[in-house]
Amino acid sequence: MKRNVDIGLEGVRGAIIHHAFNGHPLKTFLVTFETKRKVLSTQDGFKEVKFVGNNHAPQELWGYVHKHFDEYRLRLCHDLGITLEDTAMLFTGADVDNICIVCDGYRDVRFCACITAGVRTNAQRIGVDKASSVEIDEGKFENIDTVNVILLTNAHLSGGAMARSLITITEAKTIAFQDLDIRSSYNPAIQATGTGTDSIIVVGGLGPKITFVGGHTLAGETMARIVTHGVKEAILKSEPS
Repeated sequence: MKRNVDIGLEGVRGAIIHHAFNGHPLKTFLVTFETKRKVLSTQDGFKEVKFVGNNHAPQELWGYVHKHFDEYRLRLCHDLGITLEDTAMLFTGADVDNICIVCDGYRDVRFCACITAGVRTNAQRIGVDKASSVEIDEGKFENIDTVNVILLTNAHLSGGAMARSLITITEAKTIAFQDLDIRSSYNPAIQATGTGTDSIIVVGGLGPKITFVGGHTLAGETMARIVTHGVKEAILKSEPS
């Protein structure tokens, strides 16, 4: 089953695809571009791709995915009718049917943030909460939540602007955690700054050139505003009241 999703950017198509892997149901949020786009992914680094996505697998598959990650990615792309070389993909335990898409812009520049979030089991204050392995037994993994952000724009981002976007997005995500008073899953007495597995993909466009996205720029202000709003909305949609 495929449900189209309006991204709000010219030359960009979005869809949530329900499919299966080894008999287990999968959901993938997939974005397709008319022409290849340069992206910066915390999973793959810099890459030129035709597709970006966010894949949700049920907990029953997590042991397999962790042990056979490369094989899983290849088979996932094959099932979606795309190639790994042309794709930047994020992975999450959060339900992508709860994805939040927030868009805004100024003059001829548009930004769109596509966000999934879960914080119940993996929220932490980085550098304060002690690091720990997610594997609790051979082939068995903790229920790990995460915040995944795919940030798209029609603007042509320089390499430096794409790298600086990671700072702007992370600061904006942390504001959402503060505003919602998300506490550490490991030490509820302290405020969380994120989860231990948060990931980001930044997708540049073909339009006006932008070289900096810090807080003193309209680009940075717009990017941060939609990410903060989207992270809050995604957390509230995914977490029980």
